[in-house]
Amino acid sequence: MSLGRNCLCRVCLVGVVLLTLAKPCSSQEPTRKDPSTREQTQFAPGVVTVIPPAPKPEETFDGPMTLQSLLEAHPEIQFGGDSHPDGTPHFDPRSRTLVEMAKQVILRREIYCLEFSFKPLRHIYLDIPRADGRMQRKLVWYMVYRVRYRGGDLRPAADTVAGVKIYKRLESIHYDSRYFFPTFVLSDHLTGQRFVDQILPTAREKIKIREQIDAPLHNSIEITRVKIPYSSDNAAAGVWGVATWTDVDPNLDFVSVEVYGLTNAFEQEGEGPDAPYRRKALRLNFYRPGDTVQQADDEIRFGVPAYESEKEQNYILQQYGLDERLDYQWMFR
Repeated sequence: MSLGRNCLCRVCLVGVVLLTLAKPCSSQEPTRKDPSTREQTQFAPGVVTVIPPAPKPEETFDGPMTLQSLLEAHPEIQFGGDSHPDGTPHFDPRSRTLVEMAKQVILRREIYCLEFSFKPLRHIYLDIPRADGRMQRKLVWYMVYRVRYRGGDLRPAADTVAGVKIYKRLESIHYDSRYFFPTFVLSDHLTGQRFVDQILPTAREKIKIREQIDAPLHNSIEITRVKIPYSSDNAAAGVWGVATWTDVDPNLDFVSVEVYGLTNAFEQEGEGPDAPYRRKALRLNFYRPGDTVQQADDEIRFGVPAYESEKEQNYILQQYGLDERLDYQWMFR
């Protein structure tokens, strides 16, 4: 009897040790830089990958910058001549002159960002009408997606100090709804080719049946007329759409989809018509292990593939133009 108790105690002790070792240590877990989640959907059976909105405080302003075009167009505002030979005003400090204030301008704006979810990138063979009215069988790449407006818009908030508005904080707001004006670009990283999504009326209904979607499915034009209501409910239906591409190179392996229109954030270097203007876009990275044979059966996987070999991993990262593995990234293009 004593031996049985000892054996039982040892078994219990081993079990406790194994449970202790198996318990994850949250303090040592690395923080993901691309915190996407997986969600089972009701209106389109299957699993979607959810990309959370990512507005940033630094996107709510530009500057300080010089309005050079204003100074060049209105030389009369410069101090000088007989009344101000040294260029100094009589009463206000020089920093309060229009010229000096035009050299230290901060442009502020309100920023919003929509939540984007998508089903796996897939292929399907469909009959597509040509310009002469005949039908042509083509391989269509498509991605079914959902957009939701979760609020969290960032707006500069002013505090009045001695009669002057001081912007030192941001406030989070939301409206009843937003609109989505999308552009989807499929990029082949090996050849540098870029394919803008096309409107294929004959493809949408067949894709809807294949994906068993109960909600209305919009193309990239129709969805611009649909209000995306604000909702904090995780079970909100959202608005569903589909992006389609044809004539994609059958040899591509490393591919990304760039989604424009989810946010109004932008950046511009300098001022004037020649200054580069870049919109913020969401880039989704995919990997297609396959060849030109039976393309419709190839599975396109979301994310950058991982390899144990550092040399192989560096080669894969070079194909995507990355320094580290990222399944998706927000970027200015």
